[in-house]
Amino acid sequence: MLVNNIYQTIGNTPLLKLDITAPNDVNIYAKLEMFNPGGSVKDRLGVNLIEDGLKKGKITKNTTIIEPTAGNTGIGVALAAQKYHLPVKLVVPEKFSQEKQILMKALGAQIIHTPSSQGITGAIKKAQELASEIENSYVPLQFRNPANPEAYYKTLGPEIIADLKGINVTALVAGSGSGGTFVGVTQALQEKYPDMQAITVEPEGSILNGGVEHDHRIEGIGVEFVPPFFNSINIDSVETISDDIAFYYVKWLAKNQGVFAGSSSGAALAAALRVAESLPDNSNIVTIFPDSSERYLSKGIYD
Repeated sequence: MLVNNIYQTIGNTPLLKLDITAPNDVNIYAKLEMFNPGGSVKDRLGVNLIEDGLKKGKITKNTTIIEPTAGNTGIGVALAAQKYHLPVKLVVPEKFSQEKQILMKALGAQIIHTPSSQGITGAIKKAQELASEIENSYVPLQFRNPANPEAYYKTLGPEIIADLKGINVTALVAGSGSGGTFVGVTQALQEKYPDMQAITVEPEGSILNGGVEHDHRIEGIGVEFVPPFFNSINIDSVETISDDIAFYYVKWLAKNQGVFAGSSSGAALAAALRVAESLPDNSNIVTIFPDSSERYLSKGIYD
């Protein structure tokens, strides 16, 4: 396949039917988003955030892009901003993987660290402070920007429908960080499959199931506040997955499926298997594997 630029390779990622014996003979299909050029599902978001800002006049040729991020959105934003030669500053809590931060810098972004103890809330506050100090700057702010779920409603959801070629989807089981991926895909799939269950996944230490907020090893999902996008859909349930279980399935995917998946993918698979226990025989679950394990090797993801 000949392409004229790297942006043409975003999307159209494989949908893998996992070779796994799930409860009730449920089929589990995983969208492999690590096949995007920046290595994650957030490449789709980066392009949409920049294009949306340009369309609305919030970004000009001299605008500095500022975004708080745990990593993958930063990579996606930096990749998208390259197309328009826009300077990028990314505000990242110190605790997140070094590989993701190295990739952000490789794409030309400047990283500003905030204390791990302040979480993503601290990074949002710092990004807004920088925007008030830097003339002609713009914070897309994935956590509140409708262009976030829109990116997945327009691309990832329709791709899954096309990939399945008429197979009915019983349940979507997918992680939530900003909530954009989960909400956008849910909206797209429920238009096609109105009876589909929408089940989101979080790590222990996230608050969606009423648990106490605390640190967790799983990166990319988990929330410190309820994503505002959740107001636009009905969530059937929340599956809370421990670090140990998620990392067990990270290793299982590599050893048994040849899939190098990050910890949020391990959590998604664990949740899908749990959900399968309560579904009718031969149901179909779709899940999303957001990124690859290769950007977490410094975190001992296979230890």
